[in-house]
Amino acid sequence: MATIFTKIINGEIPCYKVAEDEKNFAFLDINPLAKGHVLVVPKTEEDYIFNLSEEDYLSLQAFARKVAKALKAAVPCQRVGVAVLGMEVPHAHIHLVPLQSEADLDFRKTKLSLSPDEMQQIANSIAEKL
Repeated sequence: MATIFTKIINGEIPCYKVAEDEKNFAFLDINPLAKGHVLVVPKTEEDYIFNLSEEDYLSLQAFARKVAKALKAAVPCQRVGVAVLGMEVPHAHIHLVPLQSEADLDFRKTKLSLSPDEMQQIANSIAEKL
């Protein structure tokens, strides 16, 4: 059975896509910790990031780096935080979160609720920086 991320990659579930290449896909988290919170996923459906092949793992990391640079250029922040938790969806993924402080990377805090227009504007501004 396909994960929700595979369904997003395949276009079965809509998303705010930021970037895509032959092996990876990046889109806005619909329950963001901060404006511009991006999820970066491999197109290969693998539950645990460290179970990816070395080639796919390195590809994912390089892709995430490229997206993070565009994210920092598009969304004012001190840094882009990186988190790999993998507990909520059984599909490897990297969280890229714009940070003003370390506290911004606390997954226990209340998530933002942004309008569809605002989400699309953020996705477009990140995509434009790639």
